[in-house]
Amino acid sequence: MNIKQISLIVLFLSSLYGFSQDGIPVYSDYFADNLYLLHPSMAGAASHNQIRLTARQQWFDQKDAPNLQTLSFNARLGERSGIGAIAFNDKNGYHSQTGGYLTYAHHIMFSRSEADLNQLSFGLSVGLTQSKLDETSFDLSDFDPVIAGIMQSTSYFNVDAGVSYNFLDFSSHFTVKNIIFQNRSLYSQEYESNNQRRYLFSAAYAIGRYGAPWSYEPSVLFQWAERTNESAVDINFKAYREMDFGKLWGGVSYRRSLDGAEYKSGSQIKNQKLQYISPVLGINFNNFLFAYTYSYQTGSVRFESGGFHQITLGYNFLGGRAEPYDCHCPAVN
Repeated sequence: MNIKQISLIVLFLSSLYGFSQDGIPVYSDYFADNLYLLHPSMAGAASHNQIRLTARQQWFDQKDAPNLQTLSFNARLGERSGIGAIAFNDKNGYHSQTGGYLTYAHHIMFSRSEADLNQLSFGLSVGLTQSKLDETSFDLSDFDPVIAGIMQSTSYFNVDAGVSYNFLDFSSHFTVKNIIFQNRSLYSQEYESNNQRRYLFSAAYAIGRYGAPWSYEPSVLFQWAERTNESAVDINFKAYREMDFGKLWGGVSYRRSLDGAEYKSGSQIKNQKLQYISPVLGINFNNFLFAYTYSYQTGSVRFESGGFHQITLGYNFLGGRAEPYDCHCPAVN
């Protein structure tokens, strides 16, 4: 197997399994009350400080199956500042990446009352990523000068920047990830672009009367990769039920790539677009959070019928505000 074949396989797997990217892949982690993982401007934006731990895994019976773990923390610092930190480990077959981000955010409150929410936020994250390609198990009998049969490794830093606007029950976010063009040498300059830039836009609106036991939140996420011109959209819906001990919630996310791939079926050439359906169930018990997400890929062409399992554990602790805002606004309350 030569380096070109390896690169094509890696690119195919990255495209198939959730719009992968340099840094933290954009999966459905944010859907489990973890917006800071996508948008640096959400660091310290909530009425409470947050710790989130996620673990995502596919094909439990397969060695080196795609898996991702993240640990994030964000908190309010003073009246107008927020800080955050993220550590992650992402592995897919022979390729893996680990790294971390440090974030600073600035929040401007336009409300005349502290109970109302009208907040504009800006955030900047600086990250360091180490990518590895494990060639130790490659067959070296078919000589290829590019393959060294060792653990290839390269490190690089990049910057994410974003802005968020939260107004009562409405929230919107825009983030540019991997702003700086970075040359890497993990595979070959012939197959690797120095442009890993990606644009994310998301918006949500909470529906329900404040103080009522039920509320609902439709939301959308759009993402676009500059170099490859790939794009995808998530359409989401969540329902919340207030309880004496906290909150029960659940929802479903539908992701569809706007770019199709052609494949041959018999004598016909067909087109298929990447599609995921991801239901989520969660509970807030006092200050603790637990959520389970399952992502199922639809379509005729896929490796097997199994999907991604993801668990999110969280803890909300005091800081910034003693009381929640006078709105449903699940992005910050």
